[in-house]
Amino acid sequence: MKYKANIEAIAALKPDYMGFIFSENSPRHMTEPLSEIPQGIKKVGVFVDTSLENVKKTTQAYGLDLVQLHGQESPEFCRELQNEAVKIIKVFSIKNTFDFGQLVPYKSCVDYFLFDTKGPNPGGNGYCFDWTVLENYNLKTPYFLSGGIGCDKIKVLNKFRKSASAAHCHAIDVNSKFELKPAVKDPIKLKTFIQKL
Repeated sequence: MKYKANIEAIAALKPDYMGFIFSENSPRHMTEPLSEIPQGIKKVGVFVDTSLENVKKTTQAYGLDLVQLHGQESPEFCRELQNEAVKIIKVFSIKNTFDFGQLVPYKSCVDYFLFDTKGPNPGGNGYCFDWTVLENYNLKTPYFLSGGIGCDKIKVLNKFRKSASAAHCHAIDVNSKFELKPAVKDPIKLKTFIQKL
């Protein structure tokens, strides 16, 4: 999210979370002051390989509730952020296979994982990874499911949510499939998605 009127239109749908990207390389890069968001919607700041100081400063300036780390951030980096009283989402990109053993060092220093599709960009690639890979996920840390999720995935998504693989699926993360242009979401499409999910 980026633009005031669009933020207000999407906030009216009462999502659990709204994301704001603080990576200068992204066309969705948030630079404006953040307008008031209704209580109950948690603000997520998305960062890619930036300094700890920048994450802390931005978290305070925007009143973020969660920090989503989309780069190569180490467990030590995450541990430092735990002192900021902000919840931490650590992103891992998946294609057809994934070694979940690499998540073990993070399990004591993050609140959530986010599983996204491996692609040319850190996020917003617009297509899904093979969700059957999640059958091998054996940690207790809840996760966000992301990567190319749109209205065309509702049927398979509802089926997935009933599977054993979804036992620790905390949230569904959507982005590029609902955009009219970068950082402008389609409220009608999102409303349809929420109702059918």
